[in-house]
Amino acid sequence: MSDAARVLRIPRTSPSLRPVFEYHVGMTDPRTAQLAGTPRTLAQLVVEATEEQLDRPPAFGEWPPRVVLAHLRDDEFLCMRPALERALAEENPLMAFVEGSDWVAGRNTGRDAKAQLLTDFALQRLASTAILDMMRPGDWARQMHRAERPPFTISALVEAWLRHDAEHIGQLEAALGETAAEAQRRRTRSGDL
Repeated sequence: MSDAARVLRIPRTSPSLRPVFEYHVGMTDPRTAQLAGTPRTLAQLVVEATEEQLDRPPAFGEWPPRVVLAHLRDDEFLCMRPALERALAEENPLMAFVEGSDWVAGRNTGRDAKAQLLTDFALQRLASTAILDMMRPGDWARQMHRAERPPFTISALVEAWLRHDAEHIGQLEAALGETAAEAQRRRTRSGDL
């Protein structure tokens, strides 16, 4: 069953939905599944973090974990998913991505509680992976471009998306002093999962 179906708790046994899920589950690209796992990874990393830990920058000039989480959430709906949607709807559209330094200065901090950040990101990522899950095989080659740069494909966008996730997960792990895998193993041993 796809992550979208699990999250929405739509039963695969529903006669009217079974053909839809069987079609889409068989088509899931491993990269889409990896993107779908990021919300869980983030939750494993920060679930036990204190407010102080979330607000402490790891070094001068670096974003604290709370801002990293907000960046991932906002980048999902301001940059990555719009690029995907436009590439699917238009022929080689011109893309403009928001730079992190531009974003942080004017970002909306109204939903910065840990639970809100994790929930909002999970919902945004679910919407993105649902689009990826329903793409046809040829859609991965659809192109877009940035000003004065060569075209790139949806496949290349998804590869960059995965690198972006990994980079920021690494930042969080360094800032919190524990990898997501270590946090999961520790909580599994203590029975917290």
